[in-house]
Formats: sequence, structure tokens, C-alpha cells
Amino acid sequence: MEQKFEGTPQAEIRLEGRRVTRTDVTHDWGSQLRWEVKRNGQVIATPNARLDASYEHPEAVAGDYEIVLQLFKYVNYQKDKNGEYTASKFIEISNKVAYKVG
Repeated sequence: MEQKFEGTPQAEIRLEGRRVTRTDVTHDWGSQLRWEVKRNGQVIATPNARLDASYEHPEAVAGDYEIVLQLFKYVNYQKDKNGEYTASKFIEISNKVAYKVG
């Protein structure tokens, strides 16, 4: 079965303190939906965003944090020698929000 990419998925996220909340995803392809959390530019967490429309990262380490919503775009099963997809990938589907700790 081939996945059809009709429309461009989009959601809006907003930050309230350290809690981020998302709107429903328009043109949702039904694939894996996740939050990508970065601290000082490095990815530190990728929790599931499909089950709950909000997320609060428990991290208390000082730094600059950024969160974005991502959806998996499946193209094919082709992987490299490390088992990573070569054509399929997560794409950003929301605005980014940022906050500072410490």
C-alpha cells in the first residue's frame, strides 16, 4: 500500500511556561508524530505527540531550549549500513518555540 501525501501537514504550537500545546494537524498523513526537543542546538528528546496535544519537558539543566512538532514522511524502506532511513525522514510541521532555563 502506498502512502499518499495529500496537502501539507501543518499545526500551530504555543508555549505556556515550559508546557507546549499543539493544535490539531491539518492534512495529517497518519504517520508518527513527535515533539523534537533541543537544548543548546542538540536534540535531547523526541517524545510521542500523537497521544497528547501537550507536553512539558522535565529537563531542569540550564540552557536554551527549542521545541518543534515533526511528522514522519515515509518514502521507502531503504536504509544505510547503520539502519537509518536514507529517503524517509521526519519533517517539521509547526512553528518553533523557545525558552531558557537557568
